[in-house]
Amino acid sequence: MEIADLPALNAILNGTAAAFLTTGYVLIRRGRVEPHKRCMLAALLTSALFLVSYVVYHANAGSRPFPGEGPIRVVYFGILVTHVTLAAVILPLALTTAARGLAARYDRHVRIARWTLPLWIYVSVTGVLIYLMLYQLY
Repeated sequence: MEIADLPALNAILNGTAAAFLTTGYVLIRRGRVEPHKRCMLAALLTSALFLVSYVVYHANAGSRPFPGEGPIRVVYFGILVTHVTLAAVILPLALTTAARGLAARYDRHVRIARWTLPLWIYVSVTGVLIYLMLYQLY
C-alpha cells in the first residue's frame, strides 16, 4: 500500500466504524448485549486504525487544499470545521463510554453513550463525506 492510498483506506475505516456503531446500537436496543459489546469494540478498533492511518498519511503527505469554489466550498468547510471539532471531543468520550461499559457501570455508560453515539457516528460519516469531497469530487 502506498501513502497515496491512505485517504481511501481512511474513508473505508470511517464508514466501517459507522456501520459497527449503527449495528451495535440496533443490537443493544434488541437486548443483545454481547453482540453489542463486540460491535462497539470493533468500532473502537476501527477508529483507532483510522487514527494511525490518518497520522501516517498527514505526516508524509501534508494537507490537501479543497479545490472547490462557490457554495460547495462553504458546505465543505462547514462540514470540516464541525468534523474536526467533534473528532477532538469523541476520543475521550468513546474511551470513557467503553471503559464504563466494560466495567459494567451500565447506568453511567448509558448516560454518556447517549451523547457519544450520535457524535461518533457524525464524525465517522462526515469523515467519509470529506474524503469524497476532497478526493473524488474534483
